[in-house]
Amino acid sequence: MTHFIALGALAVAQAGGVTTLSAQSGAGPTDADLMSSATNTGAVLTNGMGPRGQRFSPLDQINAQTVSRLVPAFAASLGGEKQRGQESQPIVYDGTIYVTGSYSRLFAFDARTGEEKWEYDARLPDGIMPCCDVVNRGAAIYGDKIIFATLDAHIVALNRNTGKVVWNKKAADYEAGYSMTAAPLIVHGKVIYGNSGGEFGIIGRVEARDVNTGELVWSRPTIEGNVGQLNGKDSTMTGKLNASWQGDQWKTGGGAPWLGGTYDPETNLLYFGTGNPAPWNSHLRPGDNLYTSSTLAIDPDTGEIKWHYQYTPHDGWDFDGVNEFIPFDATVNGKKMKLGAQANRNGFFFVLDRTNGKFVSASPFVTKTTWASGYTKAGRPIYVDSNRPGAPTTDKGASVFSAPSFLGGKNWMPMAYSQQTGWFYVPSNEWGMDIWNEPITYKKGAAYLGAGFTIKPLYPDYIGALRAVDPATGKIMWTYKNKAPLWGGVLTTGGGLVFTGTPEGYLKAFDAKTGQELWKFNTGSGVVGSPVTWEQDGEQYIAVMSGWGGAVPLWGGEVAKAVQHINQGGSLWVFKLPKS
Repeated sequence: MTHFIALGALAVAQAGGVTTLSAQSGAGPTDADLMSSATNTGAVLTNGMGPRGQRFSPLDQINAQTVSRLVPAFAASLGGEKQRGQESQPIVYDGTIYVTGSYSRLFAFDARTGEEKWEYDARLPDGIMPCCDVVNRGAAIYGDKIIFATLDAHIVALNRNTGKVVWNKKAADYEAGYSMTAAPLIVHGKVIYGNSGGEFGIIGRVEARDVNTGELVWSRPTIEGNVGQLNGKDSTMTGKLNASWQGDQWKTGGGAPWLGGTYDPETNLLYFGTGNPAPWNSHLRPGDNLYTSSTLAIDPDTGEIKWHYQYTPHDGWDFDGVNEFIPFDATVNGKKMKLGAQANRNGFFFVLDRTNGKFVSASPFVTKTTWASGYTKAGRPIYVDSNRPGAPTTDKGASVFSAPSFLGGKNWMPMAYSQQTGWFYVPSNEWGMDIWNEPITYKKGAAYLGAGFTIKPLYPDYIGALRAVDPATGKIMWTYKNKAPLWGGVLTTGGGLVFTGTPEGYLKAFDAKTGQELWKFNTGSGVVGSPVTWEQDGEQYIAVMSGWGGAVPLWGGEVAKAVQHINQGGSLWVFKLPKS
């Protein structure tokens, strides 16, 4: 077959020993196209299938009555020895499927045949320090460009037709522990992204770059005391110096917004979650440690923080707050409200007023939350003080058993919202951890935890649990239990279906109202990517990445041992209904 390989600034086609220049691209998706992408059934233009990230498609050709006939259209391998976790969400446009792969690769496949059009491999240095596998969660498309982030903290824009590098910008210093894995978000002609590396004492930042040039427009640190940038000049300080951090701790405070964000055109706000404070040992950093473990609402044009909500003040369990914040509308006590929801790693499902960040509700969506008994009406956790790991002296402090584990009631894997049922579908896990604190000092490029841990399953028969949650009440409407942890994203459709994958290799479809399993197909490796759907040539397609990996086999303790038999992989699977 014709195989395109991106080589530096040149993309060439190799066919039968003849090398020719690839065709140049034409016009592509605009800002308006991205903003309306949730209702564009002929393409998948954004991570989250719309700027709000609801992951709902109105397509209904594949439904509860027809899904049992779903069959593979093709599978496309990422090839080579670079397997590991494949957490990408596909982007689909103009007959091409774009997926990122492990080790910061980007592929373009023909959406009808699966034939590879081109491949770009980032030239990663040996010293990269990703905390949680060499994953990448997807790309962004705009005009003639496809854009993604790399493990050495670069943002790269490629010509979407050729794989040729348009621009390549260093966003941070990988030698200090910075990395990047999330799919960028494009708003108002700006590529907006967050960094990773909270386990290394870095400073989290949300940044925006000009989509055409890659030049930095603004930078917003997530830790109080650090100063932002706007148009090449210092702008405002994040928060107030030493308001919730002592001494110089704000210089190594973590708070990485490593999952990326969502955007609501109605409020003109970006919603980015922030990660754990550094170090994990909370006794070394008294105070709330703003703005870690929070959702930040950010002006997309200036980078100014408009409001924040902190889910776990003074986080001592690595619960993080980075999970996606999904805008939705609902009626509360007879009043129509613009709301947002987040299923937090700390085990609570939150609903906030997305216009101002005011707390509406918090309900547990897992069976055990030992660290807190609930939340006050003001939105502060009611801590169980005995469940905070003890302060260390010269050796480790007292160990506690805490649930959820630091891998979370829900980790990175995105939930979905159905505009049909009004429910959220949350991929959750039931596990706890023995956790203790240890002495630690900051050293550039070294892990900055100050804690030890062992993760354990709570129940012998299951860990993963896909749950339907009614955001109006916090009630769990149904639960599907899976023996291995769930680590992939969710898709919901106008056909009354919910799709998600399992480490055992299956892509599965469930009835959105009842939770009944209606269909499954084994892809040969664990599914930890996010499924999408679109319409092409009058037919509805479903696509998902297959390839086991991510944080579970690396950090999962006893859980990792239970799933060590699962084979790695690297492939894109595409499904449709057979023609009658």
